[in-house]
Amino acid sequence: MDLAQLIADEIRADGPMPFRRFMELALYHPRLGYYVSQRDPFGTSGDFYTNAQLQPVFGRLLAQQVDLWRQELGCPEEFSVLEVGPGRGEIETQVRECIPEIDWTGVDYGDPWPGRPLTGVVLCNEFFDALPVDSVERTGDGWRLRGVELRGNGFCWQTLGPVRADDAWPDVQPGRRIESCDSQVAALRRICETLRRGWILVIDYGYARTEIERAGRFPDGSLMGYSRHRADPDVLLEPGRRDITAHVNFSALEDAAREAGLEVTPVTSQQSYLLGLGEPDSFARALEAESERAATLLRMQLKTLIFGLGETFRVLVLRKR
Repeated sequence: MDLAQLIADEIRADGPMPFRRFMELALYHPRLGYYVSQRDPFGTSGDFYTNAQLQPVFGRLLAQQVDLWRQELGCPEEFSVLEVGPGRGEIETQVRECIPEIDWTGVDYGDPWPGRPLTGVVLCNEFFDALPVDSVERTGDGWRLRGVELRGNGFCWQTLGPVRADDAWPDVQPGRRIESCDSQVAALRRICETLRRGWILVIDYGYARTEIERAGRFPDGSLMGYSRHRADPDVLLEPGRRDITAHVNFSALEDAAREAGLEVTPVTSQQSYLLGLGEPDSFARALEAESERAATLLRMQLKTLIFGLGETFRVLVLRKR
């Protein structure tokens, strides 16, 4: 069955669908969801590029970071890396080439969570932006949940009932929309509980609360669909065939981390973070190559990581002692 038909049938049976449910089905339906389909969404023939495809440079730089943190903990035998949202596993493959002995576990959305506490690093590269979220609108009477209704052969937005504001949501003026961040915060809390000692590294695109409240960023919310390297704000089109993302509320993640007793390093740009990693050896290890042609390719990857994606993505480092 086509996923759009399955969603339409559920709406006919139960009424308008909260957007969180629509996004969860569109991305993670066990047979028809975007991330579980046979089509590869990454790279030139896919819908988008991510840091993880810029290998080996990205993995080499992360390997340097992981190794530095491992040494700071005294190289304990139980040191391991948990990657949340590993995608195709490019980062793990490259880091293992640099640190063959590293213990690495990948967990995707919906997978069973590791049963033992972790000493080491939890890596969340472009994980939080793909978690299902609610869309909410501020009205003169308070917040309203937005849902999905049928219109002809397609889907449209439908205002649903009132919803209590979460303290983590940005305070916006009536008429503006934003996404809830409770799924992002819940995921971080779970990660914090799993980590016995070590670091959480979050790399994603997102915002600080002040950017929404003072600078007026995302007046209609940050939801975006991606198909064939084109962004489309109509996230209700072709469910299961397009990626859907929401920017990460980094202020909410910082607040949740502090509540859990973690040390919070202020959010920085990926550009600044990677420059800091590569500065000690002037990127010599990241750019090591066997030929000039290979060296040119690596330099292009680094340039994209720093000056392309590096100006878009942000990095949050949390530590649990």
